Amino acid sequence: MTRVVMFSGGIGSWAAAKRVKAMGDEMVLLFADTKCEDEDLYRFIEEAAENVGAELVRLEDGRTIWDVFKDVKFMGNTRVDPCSRILKRELCDKWIASNYNPETVRISVGIDWTEIHRYERMAKRKLPWIYDAPLTEKPYVTKDQMLGWAISEGLQPPRLYKMGFPHNNCGGFCVKAGQGQFKKLWDTMPGRYMEVEKKEQEVYDSIGSQRPFLRVTVDGVLNYVTLREFRENHLATDCQIDLFDLGGCGCFIDD
Repeated sequence: MTRVVMFSGGIGSWAAAKRVKAMGDEMVLLFADTKCEDEDLYRFIEEAAENVGAELVRLEDGRTIWDVFKDVKFMGNTRVDPCSRILKRELCDKWIASNYNPETVRISVGIDWTEIHRYERMAKRKLPWIYDAPLTEKPYVTKDQMLGWAISEGLQPPRLYKMGFPHNNCGGFCVKAGQGQFKKLWDTMPGRYMEVEKKEQEVYDSIGSQRPFLRVTVDGVLNYVTLREFRENHLATDCQIDLFDLGGCGCFIDD
């Protein structure tokens, strides 16, 4: 039995891979590149793969998330994510189906015990392919414990975690992210914020419509704002920002 671990570059996928490695099965680490990743992610996956002691397979469609939005003529949002569907899930599913069959492989993801409901939905949807989530099983570990585990083995965790980001994907950006994460992006990497703000507008110009993904509630009224509007009307003013609204990243799991 071969084990394929979805190796996103996050600390959870590394910790899941370590648990799979301890089982002694033949294994492959599968990474799908969106071409929008933080530069330190590439350093981490190389060092993490060496630490795990397994082959790292890299996949890429060749497009960025912005290219995908333009091609499908739709800006992703918290509910619909053509970026991760095309650049990650479909790409990885195709590779797995080309190299294995459901009887010869088991696929592992880095989701942990705090979100076991997401794993359970995914596992049913993926049948007859068998997926598991080693971090949903005892001993339960927190993200801080995973980071400490990596450090204890001589690994330097991805820098986005040190900067306060909840995940290490797409360079701190995600259409599923909330206002707290975009404030973090502005505070820590204003140049990158301005870059994604520009990319967002380029997509709207290309598809001929503007349907922002970022949600902000003001005086009890829900508003959808562009990153430029968020920067000018919220980040640059005294408007209250929900710092706990980080959103979520579920590239390998959600559909």
